[in-house]
Formats: sequence, C-alpha cells, structure tokens
Amino acid sequence: MLKQSPRTTVANPASEKQLALQFLLDAWEEAAYEGVDRDCIATAAIFAALSELISTYGEEPVAVMCQRLPDRVRGGEFSLASTRN
Repeated sequence: MLKQSPRTTVANPASEKQLALQFLLDAWEEAAYEGVDRDCIATAAIFAALSELISTYGEEPVAVMCQRLPDRVRGGEFSLASTRN
C-alpha cells in the first residue's frame, strides 16, 4: 500500500507535473491490477481532482476551467502519447 519516502525535490513545474502524473499512473495501474474497474478509477480520479481544485480555487474558477476541457480533449492534450513527450 502506501510507503513512506523522503520528499522528492523537483527543479521546475513541468518536471513536477510529470512526476505527479507518473505517481498517479502508477497508482492507477496498481488499482487496476487489484481488480478495480478502470472506469471506476477514472471517475474517482476526476472527482478527486475537481474536489481538490475547488477547495483551492473555488467553484467558479474550476467551472470556467472545465468549460475549456472539450477543446483541450479534442486537441489531444490528454492523450498519453502527447503528455509523455
């Protein structure tokens, strides 16, 4: 399950985002390996992400950000092939 490790120091925001994505993808694969349906994992991840953003920025800014998601999805921004480059 959860392991304690020292905080990883990251030099720049892009590297930190890549590290965060890798942690999430690893957790995702572990949950899938344990038999959790990938759609359930996705729904839980979206809920957790939106909840965290709302607690940080508030509902309206997050709603505005979500309005831009369709164009970003269609533009391939969330396709793993493009996010790993």
